[in-house]
Amino acid sequence: MTKELVINTTSHETRIALLESTHIAEIYIERRRELGIVGNIYRGRVIRVLPGMQAAFVDIGLEKAAFLYVADVLEEMDAVEHYVEDGYRQDQHGEETGEERPPLPPIEDLLQEGQEILVQVAKEPISTKGARITSHISLPGRNLVYMPTVDHVGISRRIEHEEERERLKHLVDVMRPAGTGFIVRTVAETKTGDELKSDMDYLVNLWEHISAHREDKGAPCLVHSDLDVTSKVLRDILTEDVSRIIVDNPDEFRKIVEFLDTFMPGHDFKVEHYQGQEPIFDAFGLEVEISRALGRKVWLKSGGYIIIEQTEALVAVDVNTGRFVGKHNLEDTIFKTNLEAVKEIAFQLRLRNIGGLIIIDFIDMEKEAHREKVHSALEEALKNDKSKTNILKISELGLVEMTRKRVRESIGRTLCEACPYCEGKGYVKSRPTTCFEIFRELQREMRNAPGYRMTLLVHPDIASMLYDEERLGIEELEKDFEKQITINARPGFHLEQFEIIVG
Repeated sequence: MTKELVINTTSHETRIALLESTHIAEIYIERRRELGIVGNIYRGRVIRVLPGMQAAFVDIGLEKAAFLYVADVLEEMDAVEHYVEDGYRQDQHGEETGEERPPLPPIEDLLQEGQEILVQVAKEPISTKGARITSHISLPGRNLVYMPTVDHVGISRRIEHEEERERLKHLVDVMRPAGTGFIVRTVAETKTGDELKSDMDYLVNLWEHISAHREDKGAPCLVHSDLDVTSKVLRDILTEDVSRIIVDNPDEFRKIVEFLDTFMPGHDFKVEHYQGQEPIFDAFGLEVEISRALGRKVWLKSGGYIIIEQTEALVAVDVNTGRFVGKHNLEDTIFKTNLEAVKEIAFQLRLRNIGGLIIIDFIDMEKEAHREKVHSALEEALKNDKSKTNILKISELGLVEMTRKRVRESIGRTLCEACPYCEGKGYVKSRPTTCFEIFRELQREMRNAPGYRMTLLVHPDIASMLYDEERLGIEELEKDFEKQITINARPGFHLEQFEIIVG
C-alpha cells in the first residue's frame, strides 16, 4: 500500500493528510487561534475535589477547568499507576504495558483545594467537556516515551515477537536513569541501542529543562508546550512505508527537512516542495474527500449506504442495502452489504477521527456464520488503526458495540458548528407547522387587540404559503374577529420566526 503525507500550510492553518493508495486515511488540522494542547505540561491549581466521582477539577489557565481522575494523580514522588478502562496501563500516545490494576487510594487523600500540581493534557477539550489531564508526565520521542515519575519499562503490544520484546526491554533497562521509566514504541522494532540511546538522552535532557523551569511562574501557567502539528505527525506516524512527503510552504519544507535530519538521520525520506499553481489539496483531489467526510450518508459501491450520526454520548452507524438488490437471495444480499460496509466504516472512523462509544447497526443476519464473518472482518479492518479499539460480538439484533480511543475532536466538530437554524437538531419545523402556530398566536392576539388591522411579518416561504395553500385560514380569522391581516415577507427572518404588529 502506497502512503504519502500531503501538507498544506498557511498563516492561519496547517492541514496534513495521510494518503493510503491516493485516498485520505487520516487528516490532522491545527489552526493558529486554536492550537492543540495534548502533551502540554501545566502548573495547575486544584479548584474542586469530588469524592463522589473520585476526581478533581484543576485550573490550568484554560476557559474550562480540566478534569483529573484519581488514577491519574501522583502523590509527591510515589506513583499511582496510570490506567485506562480495560485495566491495562497506557500512555496518551497509545502504547501499552499490560500491567494489572492495584487498588486506588481516595482522591481526598491525594489532593486538597488550592493545592498546586504539575499536570499534562491527555485529551483535548471535547464538546462541553474540559481537557482530561494526568499528573503522570510522559514525554514522547520517536522510539521511546519517557516517564520520569515511574520506575518501569514497558513494550508496545504491537511488537509481537517475544525475542524482539526481550531485546528492546534489556537495552532500555540497562541505559535508563535509575528510578525512571520508558515505554518502547511500536516504531522502535529492530532499532539499535545507539538509536534508542539518542532518543533517551534527548528526552531526559528535555525533562531536566522542564523541571528547572516549573517554579518560574505561579499557577495556573504553561510550563512546556508540545510540538506543533507537523512535527507531532512526523514523530508519531511517519514510518518507512511512507514513500514521500509533499509540502506547499517553503518555510515548512525547510523545517521538515531539519526535523528529519535531527531526529531521523538514518532514514532517507523523500521530501518535495510543491510549487504548482493549483492549491495542493485541490491538485490531489483532497478537498472533495474532506467535504464528503462531513456528510451523514456514505454510499457504498454496490448501491448500499451507511448513515453516521454523532451525538453527545455516542456515535450511531446504520447500514442499509439502499439500491443494492443482489443476485441470489435476501440473506446473501444482506451479508454482502454488511461485509462491504465493514471496510467503509473502519475507513470513516479513522478519517473522521470518531472516538468514544460507537454503536453499529448492521442489517440483521439470520446465519450465525455470517455474523461471525462480519465481526472478524471488522476486527481485521481496524488493525491499521493506531487508535485503540475494543469490539464486542454482534448481538442477535445485528448491533455491534465498540469503543475507539478519543484524544481530539472529530473532523466534523473541528470544521463545523451547530446550525443556527436548527440549533444542532438537524431539522426545522415544517412550513405547515409554522403556519398553524401563526394561526394560534393570531387568535390569542386578536381577541383583545384594539383596532381593526394586524400586520404579520414572516419568512418569504411562509408568506408564500399563507397567500396560497393556507389562505383560507387567514380569511377565516379575518371573518371571525372582523380584523384585516396584512402579510409582509422578511428575507432576513428564520424560517420559524414571525412577528405580529397590532394596528
